[in-house]
Amino acid sequence: MRLADRIAVVSTEDAVRASVSYDQLRAGDGALYWLETRPEVGGVATVTCWRPGEGARDVSPEGFDVTSGVHAYGGGAFAVIDGTLWCVGGDGLYRSRLHDDQLELVSLGSFGDLTIGDGELLAVRESEHGDDLIAVSLTGVPDIRALATCRGFLGAPRPGSGMLAWTTWSEPDMPWDRCEIWVASYSPRGQVGNPVMLAGGSEESAVEPRWGPDGALYFVSDRSGWWNLYRWDGHQVKRVAPIAGECAAEPWELGYASYDFLDDGRIVVAVQDGPRHGLVVIDPDGTVRPVDLPYTSIKPYLAVQGTTVALIGASPTAAPQVALVHLTAADPQVEVLARSEHAKLDGAQVSTPTELRVHVAGDREVIALVYPPTASAADWRAPVIVRAHPGPTASCLLRLDWQAQFFTSRGFAVVDVDYLGSTGYGRVFREALYGRWGLDDVDDCAAVADHLLATGRAVPGQVFIRGASAGGYTALHAVAQSGPFAAATAVSAIVDPDRWAETVPRFQRAHARRLRGGAGRVNAATVQRPVLLVHGTADDVAVVEDVRELADQLTAHSVPHDMLLLPDVGHYVATSTQAGTALEAELAHYRFVMTAAAAD
Repeated sequence: MRLADRIAVVSTEDAVRASVSYDQLRAGDGALYWLETRPEVGGVATVTCWRPGEGARDVSPEGFDVTSGVHAYGGGAFAVIDGTLWCVGGDGLYRSRLHDDQLELVSLGSFGDLTIGDGELLAVRESEHGDDLIAVSLTGVPDIRALATCRGFLGAPRPGSGMLAWTTWSEPDMPWDRCEIWVASYSPRGQVGNPVMLAGGSEESAVEPRWGPDGALYFVSDRSGWWNLYRWDGHQVKRVAPIAGECAAEPWELGYASYDFLDDGRIVVAVQDGPRHGLVVIDPDGTVRPVDLPYTSIKPYLAVQGTTVALIGASPTAAPQVALVHLTAADPQVEVLARSEHAKLDGAQVSTPTELRVHVAGDREVIALVYPPTASAADWRAPVIVRAHPGPTASCLLRLDWQAQFFTSRGFAVVDVDYLGSTGYGRVFREALYGRWGLDDVDDCAAVADHLLATGRAVPGQVFIRGASAGGYTALHAVAQSGPFAAATAVSAIVDPDRWAETVPRFQRAHARRLRGGAGRVNAATVQRPVLLVHGTADDVAVVEDVRELADQLTAHSVPHDMLLLPDVGHYVATSTQAGTALEAELAHYRFVMTAAAAD
């Protein structure tokens, strides 16, 4: 087969069907479990089980969406013990036998971070009054007890030998700004006693506590400027190993596991450095050894069995997959358990990125990933779509994204920008966008676009910007001023930081207040380029009323725009049943602008 024969346009259906996601990987009962979300069936999250010799199969009730709404973004939505699945649905906590479609409602409410203790389930329960750490008996009629309560937020209940550790942060903070780790004496079916704060403070985010096989408590703290691993032996805290990278993900969700313990005394850690993730092993003497893997993106869910670690990894040529990494030999062996590539796209040629570094004001560098048009020549020149990631504390993901390939297979270049405020560059960089939102992020995206124009890569008048959520706010402000962008697409966009601070779920209110103060509300009167607004009517993070109001104002000021409202779709358009509709609308938006410009 000639190479040219393998170059095909990625259809909307294939791009959506190939966007299966895996999350919340964990080990238990001699098996591995993970959440599998399939856009083609409405984005329902299903618990999948893999056992040696048996392969993978679904074990949660058919059609039941295993999703936690705790702290708006969820996490830790299930746990398995002795053949029983404990899971969170839309309205409460449930349990069922594996492979059984019969569900028993344990309690109504918002739950997350489900953790198996000694004869009990530990979890976080959120209400309008704050958070509780709760314990639930595993057998008989479930008995729910509150172990700790606060007006702010709680997370990571992790039981040890006669001890319990957890995290907490206050309402004026986000967990990546200030998060504390507390420990207390505890016996199952009892109450906590004499709680003591071990780590955290006004300038420290301490996250992911877990008890090691040596009885010490381990956690990740950014007190050095990077999230690194620390160990408390009951007397003092010491850093396990200095690493110039992030050994934890920005904690948007509960239940992350960025490190785990191998049976031979080593610790395996996922580390982020800019847009790249890697895996390292820390020897008992503190020596850090990188693990050679075919992955450049690793989700914060590691699960160890013996000297094998399971992970969710991806690369520019491999969409996310669940894999076992055997670490007993000098050369690690990788065994893929599940992969998200759609069968029709297997072996298809894809666009692979190059890393671009652009100098900006303040002697900074902006890193971007540039995906050229599929099968383009080395001197390619094309229309460009600059993508501003959400968060804005997220980062570029160096992994195969079939929705990006949807555009590169149609002759566009796609560029992901790690603008100021992104994770992967240390605490100072992450915090630098506070009070500057809508300014420095816009400037960074524009600087990358200007560089591509100056070097002849981008076609003048055919450079676009798109973003989702916080990235949508960036995209809208980018076309509310003169600059390189010919049009913008804003998906699930935030429009007014002040109003957003009042309407956003309580978890994110502190974030809204810290970010605002830069560009302010998107002002329709200043928008200079055509805009496509894509929004779900059931979005509870960025309410649709703000976008409707912006659309009315754009009409009043005769600004060219389209609005696509997706009925019953929430904040995550890309994993919804309407993802294909949104992709087609975005493509039509760019083509219309290009055609109109050519006609002038």
